[in-house]
Amino acid sequence: MATLAEKKQAYEEWREHCKRVQSITDTALLANETPAERDRRIARLQSNYAAFCEYYFPHFLTLRDKSTGEVIRTIHNAPFHNEAARKIRSTPDLKAVFMWPRGHAKSTHMDIFVPLWLMFQPKRLINFMVVVGKSEDSAKRLLGDIQAELEYNQRLIADFGKQKGSASWQEGEFKAANGVKFLACGRGQSPRGLRDREARPDYIVIDDLDDDELCRNDKRVRELTDWVKEALFGSLDVGRGRFIMVGNLISKTSVLANISKAKGVFLSEVKAVDKNGEPVWREKWTREEAEAYRDFVGYRAWQKEMMHNPIVSGTIFHAEWIQWRKVLPLRDYVKLICYTDPSFKARKNDYKASVLLGKRRDGSIDVIRAMCRQCSVTEMVRWQYNLYDENPDAAILYMMEAIFAQDILLDDFESEGKTRGYQLPLTPDFRQKPDKLARIESISPLWERGFVWYNEKYKDTPDMQTLIEQTLALERGGTAHDDGPDACEGGMYYLQRDTRQKNNKPIFGKRPSPKNGW
Repeated sequence: MATLAEKKQAYEEWREHCKRVQSITDTALLANETPAERDRRIARLQSNYAAFCEYYFPHFLTLRDKSTGEVIRTIHNAPFHNEAARKIRSTPDLKAVFMWPRGHAKSTHMDIFVPLWLMFQPKRLINFMVVVGKSEDSAKRLLGDIQAELEYNQRLIADFGKQKGSASWQEGEFKAANGVKFLACGRGQSPRGLRDREARPDYIVIDDLDDDELCRNDKRVRELTDWVKEALFGSLDVGRGRFIMVGNLISKTSVLANISKAKGVFLSEVKAVDKNGEPVWREKWTREEAEAYRDFVGYRAWQKEMMHNPIVSGTIFHAEWIQWRKVLPLRDYVKLICYTDPSFKARKNDYKASVLLGKRRDGSIDVIRAMCRQCSVTEMVRWQYNLYDENPDAAILYMMEAIFAQDILLDDFESEGKTRGYQLPLTPDFRQKPDKLARIESISPLWERGFVWYNEKYKDTPDMQTLIEQTLALERGGTAHDDGPDACEGGMYYLQRDTRQKNNKPIFGKRPSPKNGW
């Protein structure tokens, strides 16, 4: 609950925002517009979401110098903003999750632009909007933005009339002059029976419901997920209406993750950059800005906040130890090993992992390729054969733990080999292995001392991301998957063993006399 001083400060900030809205949305430029021109302009804006946003909300889509107030540039909607708006308008009964990165205007579009676009269509498409936040105070602040537009946006008022209702127009609950009701609600509050006379909510937007503290408690996440599905969704008229959740995936154990997987939910998942490292909202920021942001916040925060890949931090490996670089041509490595952990007869939800490791002449090791996924044995075998086909002249040693190299597994390798016309030269690892975590922990100094690097070409691929996630999540007593790090340990053991054998040359000479002491 916000203190009185915090509420007062928030109100003053809101008043300043209202003044900016009023000043920036001046309509003087349209003084000579004829009624026919006005009608055509409004019709065009009602049908074109991007144009609607740019005309009515220049204060949101203009980047200004903070000291002088001068316009630096206009920011246009990204394609995914416009696609989302069209999807919402065309689907009256919609259950959707918009999983967008931090700073990509989730709240701006879903809490302000889209509902106002629906509200000012030729035939109104929204009657009762509910905004749900982490708390009632945060929901009121979110709702305050749309309230400011309705009361102070001169362009909206000029085209659609004064919207401040003559009746109740209070913080967190108000009704516009055209009859649309707005209400703020905090997470966990009872929304049962919400109605405005005969009308129930028909546009519910749940905004950034999750936080780090909540996501650390599985029970609370389950209870809040039930609240969203039962009490909140139940406040619609038997499911009729637009039911929208927005946020970024800060944890795989979160309400957002659970709702996005529910049957019948439309998911819009947008990552900050594409597979080539280019920003998906190019209208707002450049590749250089994205890279600078990533370099400053670090790999783990970047993946969590911007790429929907939350990495649980363990205690053995640290995010700052993860390094990326361009790898060498395979022929330039001292030795290459592709080591596989097939997780055969292990937990049914375990991952199968294969990693291609290469040792450079300076002793450093590159993780060149990785397969780390929940898949069938056939898919795992096919990946290794594909690697062999792609690099027929590379001297890669293919290894797998001997206990797994038994008939049922070898049948899959043999079957794939018959299809391709050759057999993969698979070498069993006969080591008597100690405790898995102890083995993996013993090689962690290689990361800490900067000897291990990852192939930057595959930085944003699911397999490499999963391998990094499993590595960073390792800790004693933890339940995180460890198949990827285990495969790395197997390959690195043999790369390091060969080095020790080559470097530790025997010394011949006279045995020292015992009387000379130690």
